[in-house]
Amino acid sequence: MITAVLLPPPPPGRQLYRKVRDRASYEFALVSVAAIVETRHRKITTARIALGGVAPKPWRSVEAEAALEGQSATMPTFRAAAEVAMADAVGRGHNDFKIELAKRTLCRTLADAARTD
Repeated sequence: MITAVLLPPPPPGRQLYRKVRDRASYEFALVSVAAIVETRHRKITTARIALGGVAPKPWRSVEAEAALEGQSATMPTFRAAAEVAMADAVGRGHNDFKIELAKRTLCRTLADAARTD
């Protein structure tokens, strides 16, 4: 019998998940992005990124995370990180559109997660 589950504290920063689908009724994502972004004075101090729907299983992009850390929280920075994240992506004809969709979804998710409202 499980009586308790202890989890470590969440990492610092704003956490955001975005799921892009063909239609609202379909449950599977064409692309999904989970991001945690911590900013200080509009600079990204830490970032964590995971992508779904673009590979056989969800994967974390440590290369994109490294490209973000220490940079200004701006759209050009997010676009550069998206390019790094998808640098080795190869379309198979019917899913070529997912590469650009993943980049755009990642940029939008990072921009929303980096907001300091």
